[in-house]
Amino acid sequence: MFAKGGGVLGTFLTLGDPDIETSEKMLDAMIEGGADMIEVGIPFSDPVADGPVIQAASKRALDAGVRTQDCIDMLARFRRRHADVPVGVLTYANIVAARGLETFCKELAAAGVDSLLVADVPSLEAAPYAAACKKAGIAPIFIAAPNTGDDALDRIASLGEGYTYCVARAGVTGQRSDMELQHHDLFEKLTARDAPPPILGFGISTAEQVAEGLASGAAGVISGSAIVDAAANADDPVAAVKEKVAALRQGLPG
Repeated sequence: MFAKGGGVLGTFLTLGDPDIETSEKMLDAMIEGGADMIEVGIPFSDPVADGPVIQAASKRALDAGVRTQDCIDMLARFRRRHADVPVGVLTYANIVAARGLETFCKELAAAGVDSLLVADVPSLEAAPYAAACKKAGIAPIFIAAPNTGDDALDRIASLGEGYTYCVARAGVTGQRSDMELQHHDLFEKLTARDAPPPILGFGISTAEQVAEGLASGAAGVISGSAIVDAAANADDPVAAVKEKVAALRQGLPG
């Protein structure tokens, strides 16, 4: 994924928002708009890493009756339509525990998922998750920030695969007009540890911020809240997703 150079655009949606049929069309629209990879959330009642936009998306999906099995089935159908697009799941420990760690990882792998990020599991507790992911053949993804300590970075580098999710700013997901990136030291530390390539997320909402993130040294960026928000406020959410992703892609070089 990173071999082509120029930076990677990842995009995020909450599965099942506002309903399964529309959500599936929105996943396809992200690819049509130019996403290189997708990250998807499984609806959860207490998404602590997410801001109000994605929290609301989770609530809409849950209110529509969408459950974890529906999401796994959606991903399997997506994989049949898009054989080569990298797919990552971002979820929470309670969702994983409800099905059992190894079972959950095997189910994701069978659906064609490439990676798993469990947002509320700290690196000190991450070894079993990494082991289960690797056993199932999917990449364990971990979060790093500019203030992450050296010991935690050591664990992230040794346990992680695929990419390292680097938060563009403190706090929860959401759109921001300013980024004030100060990630040079973090990227240097990750590189020195031979960690997976850094991808910036949390707060990427414009083409300018995509370009800024790549210029800071990130191998790619992930935008979520801006896409979810565009869909939630549109008469035609599928068209809105495609349009927003295409606009974000303008921030990539070339």
